[in-house]
Amino acid sequence: MKGKTISLPCLDSLNPTLESTALKLMEEAGELAQAIGKYRGMSGERDYPEEIKVIEMIIEELVDVAQTAVTMMYVLEREYDADIDGALRRHVEKMIKKGYMSAAGDQPERLIRDTE
Repeated sequence: MKGKTISLPCLDSLNPTLESTALKLMEEAGELAQAIGKYRGMSGERDYPEEIKVIEMIIEELVDVAQTAVTMMYVLEREYDADIDGALRRHVEKMIKKGYMSAAGDQPERLIRDTE
């Protein structure tokens, strides 16, 4: 199974709440959509940035979305004792069951690990 392991830190200089993180996630998703709109020429702007610049913008916004989503997972673990590891395992199993990925290679347990 081809994969990409993403490890993003807990933002320990912040004290995000579920609500503030949800709002931030929507903001970051909007910025990602805006960057994609520039790439597709849907921004209404007359001058288009170079393709490589727009792709870099898309990547930066996508990483912001990922960091914010991971931050929400940390908030759920801290504030609500949520089982994020279990949810991630179930998600991978669901993707396998739906045929979106093969069961060969890494098993869900190997994809989920905490770091210090």
